[in-house]
Amino acid sequence: MTNTKSLRTCDQGHQYYKSSDCPTCPICEKGRKIDSGFLSLLAAPARRALENNDIMTLEQLSRYTEKEILQLHGMGPASIPKLKAALREVGFSFRN
Repeated sequence: MTNTKSLRTCDQGHQYYKSSDCPTCPICEKGRKIDSGFLSLLAAPARRALENNDIMTLEQLSRYTEKEILQLHGMGPASIPKLKAALREVGFSFRN
């Protein structure tokens, strides 16, 4: 199996090579680094998974079960302990 990388251009005009179907421009992503809040604890794919589903606050996150969050594209199991800790810090938890 070979991973052929294709040259792509994002809406901002950045050119980059990707071998996956993921449309995210790595150059644009570097400029989007979040420095504070619970989203800053996450790797970029997990952060985008929440953002793409309009989960921007811990209160919004608490409306979901762990299983629902893990089903989001880009969310991996390593993010769950970080999210649980952030929820606990403000007295929230995942929905049961």
